Amino acid sequence: MRKYSLFSILLLCSAIVCIDILAFYWLQSITTFIVSSFLKTSINVLFWLFTFGLVTAIILLKIQLDNMDPKRKHILISSIYGLAVSSFIPKFLFVVIISILYVANHMFSETESLIIVPIIGLLSGFIPFFIIVFGIFKLAYRFKVYHHKVKFQNLPKAFNGLKIIQLSDIHLGSFNYRYHILDAAIETINRLEPDYIVVTGDLVNNYAWELRGWDNVFKNLKAKYGKYAILGNHDYGDYSEWATDKAKQHNLDEIKQFYESINFKLLLNASLTLRQKDQEIALIGVENWGKPPFKQYGDLEKALDPVKDMSFKILLSHDPTHWTEEVLKYTDIDLTLSGHTHGMQAGFERKNFQWSPIKYKYKHWAGLYKHNLQYLYVNRGLGWLGFPGRLGMRPEITYLELICA
Repeated sequence: MRKYSLFSILLLCSAIVCIDILAFYWLQSITTFIVSSFLKTSINVLFWLFTFGLVTAIILLKIQLDNMDPKRKHILISSIYGLAVSSFIPKFLFVVIISILYVANHMFSETESLIIVPIIGLLSGFIPFFIIVFGIFKLAYRFKVYHHKVKFQNLPKAFNGLKIIQLSDIHLGSFNYRYHILDAAIETINRLEPDYIVVTGDLVNNYAWELRGWDNVFKNLKAKYGKYAILGNHDYGDYSEWATDKAKQHNLDEIKQFYESINFKLLLNASLTLRQKDQEIALIGVENWGKPPFKQYGDLEKALDPVKDMSFKILLSHDPTHWTEEVLKYTDIDLTLSGHTHGMQAGFERKNFQWSPIKYKYKHWAGLYKHNLQYLYVNRGLGWLGFPGRLGMRPEITYLELICA
């Protein structure tokens, strides 16, 4: 996870306190309708106890972070992240909407709406709060199959109808050894009877110990012909402090070993040939390649060289920016499968319309994209990192069927 300076943390806490002061001011216009002085006082005390507790927890977590057990660190960070989001966003919306309503009422009405304005303002805070809570406790684990049939002019006929399941950004450390959570996802995948299953990076948050016991879950994944994977930016341990380079390398080696134990072949700047009858296609996998500050371990030229003369190629590359920077215009790779963005774990999707704030950082952030005859698919991620939930951006199982045009 990205580290923030103490100054940044104090600015965040200041923003939380400022919003809470404004929210408390407007809250008084609602509590005036409460007859019981005891109930009024209780609401006010609880309001500020929560604010004080949250701000104190954020500051103490920052101070103690470097000395904290990594196993406890992630749980605490995610919990406080969830509390901060579920508190700040509803209060912010409450302040903005009730302020607008009061100003509009004052400007356009001769009589003040003593009840309607506070009620609408209160609902504007409560509704987002319940949506966020629902996103944390329910939507984070409501796995969705995104099914696409993709047509290619040069796909060998023997591969017509090829079924590929793509998983990405599982972040197993976030599940905190709750193995049963993925049961529904495993059952769904097996029911689709895929020919191949691929994982496009970020199996863990940082550490190999996050994988303990998960081999018994992932061994249940079934593919007719093979299972393959690449590494993502979080799999290298670059966001953690290591006593020695040897310790960091040992962590990476254990992650690689885990893939071997669950019968997934890692493609690390490498390629191989997939055969059906007497026809062939290429599967290529590169290590993580992203724009700085993300590392560029990937070597596409090296991975592509053994199969450069094959007519149809599939590339596994964790970061979708790699597609525009090195794949388009420079190669004839037909289909690239990526992840990395998580769809920001928040957005809005309705039929052919989709939106998320992450679109302002990544041009290609979720779903299927096409440029001339080349395709990119960006998986929304199966797990979560940071904010412990999903809002309108459900965890994804990608189901691709390749069709001869």
